[in-house]
Amino acid sequence: MAADARPARAPHPARAARLTRAAHTPRPARTARPTRPTRAPHPTRRRAGGAAGVLLAPFFVLFTAVTVVPIGYAVWLSLFTEKQSGLGFGGAETVFSGLDNYTAALGDRAFREGFWVLLGYCVCYVPLMVAGALALALLLDSGLARARRFFQLALFLPHAVPGIIAALIWVYLYTPGLSPVVSAMRSGGIGFSFFSADGALPSVVNIALWEWLGYNVVIFYAALQAIDRSVLEAATVDGAGAWRTAFAIKVPLIRASLGMVTLFTVIGSLQLFTEPLILNQGSGSAVTSTWTPNMYAYTAAFARNDYGLAAASAVLLALTAALLSFAVTRLTTRKGARA
Repeated sequence: MAADARPARAPHPARAARLTRAAHTPRPARTARPTRPTRAPHPTRRRAGGAAGVLLAPFFVLFTAVTVVPIGYAVWLSLFTEKQSGLGFGGAETVFSGLDNYTAALGDRAFREGFWVLLGYCVCYVPLMVAGALALALLLDSGLARARRFFQLALFLPHAVPGIIAALIWVYLYTPGLSPVVSAMRSGGIGFSFFSADGALPSVVNIALWEWLGYNVVIFYAALQAIDRSVLEAATVDGAGAWRTAFAIKVPLIRASLGMVTLFTVIGSLQLFTEPLILNQGSGSAVTSTWTPNMYAYTAAFARNDYGLAAASAVLLALTAALLSFAVTRLTTRKGARA
């Protein structure tokens, strides 16, 4: 038996009329959404940018005048040399020599040996400086330290002495017959010559440590004082001792200062000049006039009047300093990222 089929319900006449009108009414075309107009820079931002430019302008002017221009002039000067015309009776003539000055500097044994001296100096000086300054700063920052202000001043005071004066003081202390230190060492059976070939490098390292140790101690101590004390208190509550707190918490937190001091110490080591120049005046000194690359350039310029060779050796030393600075920066950055 078939099911009952219900008739379809007709729509309401008003609704049917509306549907018919909607079907025959054309739809309006879609229009693109209007883009927002670009905002003009705020007057306050423009004023801030102008003020920053005014404040930075003196720095860039001085930087260009005392750094960029001298470096450019040194590179230009290194490409020329002076030659005597004829049989030597005429005046000196400046001629373009290209890379001959660089070849002459690299081919000179004295110049190459100066870099070996710098290498030995860096191997001895940089670890002693960084480790010694860090150890003293940690001691000043510890709870066992007393009279911190006095020791900060006492450690920083040698840095206030000009380098040439400090070198002269130590030359007096190194000279036999004048130095009470040498006399005391000889009376104790210690015969050590500070001007000998074996003693010249330790003598220079000692002078540099005496001059710059306090300066780096102040940098490390300031970084340690900036550490949040709550971190150290939490470590103490967790049972960390003084050694663990110092080397597992404090030292990692001042890694940026550690990298900066290391970088500045390396750059300063490559600029070694004043101390060996003064030690060169000592009796029987093994420090020669070309003991370091800086002394080689100084001798070439003011003793031999070969300014092209001096400029070439200075440029080579500057390139070496730039490469080492880049290597130290990358090394400290990688260690910081791993931590």
